[in-house]
Amino acid sequence: MLILLKNLGLLFFEFFKAGLFAVGGGLATVPFIREMGAVYGWVTEAEVANIIAIAESTPGPIGVNAATYVGYNVAGIPGSIMATIGLITPSVIIIILIAKAIHKYYTSHLVQSLFLSLRPAAIGLITAAGFSLLLVALNIKADFRTFQFSAELSTLLRLGLYAVFAFFAFWKKTSKIHPLFFILAGGTLGGLLSL
Repeated sequence: MLILLKNLGLLFFEFFKAGLFAVGGGLATVPFIREMGAVYGWVTEAEVANIIAIAESTPGPIGVNAATYVGYNVAGIPGSIMATIGLITPSVIIIILIAKAIHKYYTSHLVQSLFLSLRPAAIGLITAAGFSLLLVALNIKADFRTFQFSAELSTLLRLGLYAVFAFFAFWKKTSKIHPLFFILAGGTLGGLLSL
């Protein structure tokens, strides 16, 4: 029982940190989830990619879906509840505080500068998450201290197929193809490439 309570507290604290510093949305939580996996062993690198794929494919915010999944893996239903509450609590607190102040100070130059300065941080977190997912999806081993990357020859084939799929996924914005098709096609492509 004591271990369960400790895990629940740790889940809340770690996802509270992720919710507080993951500026830019759900994909910005990926570096935090990877760190949790490295420090506590809650998830592996391959599981992080699966978590994002599942979180992207299911209804709801990506970060919340990912937190629920990790929390459930660690401590069942109570863990999923604590991780989810931990992730959304900072946003709720910040939104309440900002809502009270924003109306009064919205035209302030300092407030406008603060909003502008958050954009690069959000872009950086989302780019880092996307890059790490690409490395896991393509099974590329990376050492960022020495900037060395290694991959198998079949990786080039995967990269080409993913590039073609990405082209059609972006092209779909101008077409009448339903987004569900791209979710199913992406899942099928990933399944075929893992055989």
